[in-house]
Amino acid sequence: MSRSERTFSVVICVYTEDRWEDILASVASVRGQSLTALETLVVVDHNPALLERLAKEFRDDREEVRVLANAGPRGLSAGRNTGIAASHGEFVAFLDDDAVADRDWLHHFAGAYGDPRVMAVGGRTLPAWASGRRPDWFPEEFDWVVGCTYRGLPPGRIRVRNVLGGNASFRRTAFDASGGFATGIGRDGGRRPLGCEETELCIRLSRAVPHAVLLIDDRAVIHHKVPETRERFRYFRTRTYAEGLSKALVARSVGSGKGLESERRYTTRVLPAGVARGLRDALLGRRGGAGRAGAIVAGVAAAAAGYLLAGLRTRSAVAFSHGPVSAYAPAPQEGEKR
Repeated sequence: MSRSERTFSVVICVYTEDRWEDILASVASVRGQSLTALETLVVVDHNPALLERLAKEFRDDREEVRVLANAGPRGLSAGRNTGIAASHGEFVAFLDDDAVADRDWLHHFAGAYGDPRVMAVGGRTLPAWASGRRPDWFPEEFDWVVGCTYRGLPPGRIRVRNVLGGNASFRRTAFDASGGFATGIGRDGGRRPLGCEETELCIRLSRAVPHAVLLIDDRAVIHHKVPETRERFRYFRTRTYAEGLSKALVARSVGSGKGLESERRYTTRVLPAGVARGLRDALLGRRGGAGRAGAIVAGVAAAAAGYLLAGLRTRSAVAFSHGPVSAYAPAPQEGEKR
C-alpha cells in the first residue's frame, strides 16, 4: 500500500471556548494537508455550549469534520478513546487543540508505516511562544513542560519507547491489541497539569505486541502555542511536579523498569549536559545561562518530589483503568450509520 492510499482519521480533543480560534486553526491545518485526511474528529470534553457551537460551525462539513461529545469520564484519555471508537481510518492521528500541523505532517507519518511492524509514529513539536521568543531562563531540555519536543532526542527518524500524544499517530490495530488510553492518568479537567497517558499506553502496546516498532520522525512537524502563563517559572515548577506524580502512576501501572527506562538516560546524561552548558554560558556572560542551569536543577527536584509523594499516597489504590475503545463508541448522529 502506497502512502497516498493510507487513510488517516485525525482526532482533536477540545474542552474550552477560550481556545475557539486555536481550535479552528488546528482543524484548518488538518484540512490543508498534502495527504488528505479521511476525516477530522473534534471531541468535546463535557462542555455542551462548545459542543453546540462547533456543531453549528461545521454543520455543512459533517463528512469531513465530525463533532462529538466525549462518551466517557471527563479527561483527555476518554476524549481520545471516543475519537478512536468513532473513527474509520486505518491510522488514527492526534493533534492538540492549540497546535497547527505543517502541510506534510500526515505525509511523513504515512511514509513510516511501510514496515508492518510499525505501530506508532510521532513527530516534532515546536513551541510558538506567545511573547514571541523563548524566555532566557527556559531550558530546551524541558520543552516537554510546554508540550514540545525537548533537547536530547536524536535527529531523524528514530525508534523510541513512546510517542508524545499531542503529535502522534497509531495503527488502528494497536488499540485492538492493547486497549485504549488509561483514564486516571493524564489531564482530567482538574487544575493540576498531569500527563504521561501516552507513555503508559505505548509501554502496554509494546508488551502486547513484542515485535512492535514505535518511531518519531522529526519531519512531521507541528507548532504548539505556548501562552504567556506557561512561560512563567511558577507554571514550570507546577508542571514538573505534576510530571513526577504522573510518572509514579505510570510506574504503578507498568512497573518502574519500563516506566522509567527513558527517564534514567535523560536525568543522567541529557540534564547534566544542560546544566554544564548553562554554567558555561553564564561564565561567558551570555544571557540566561545561570537561569537555565538553575531551572534544570529545580525541575528535577520538583519532579522527584512529585514522584516520591505520589508513591506514598498511591500504595493502596489508584482509580485508573483501560479497556477496549469500543466502550466509548458515541451514539450515531442523525442520518449517520454505525
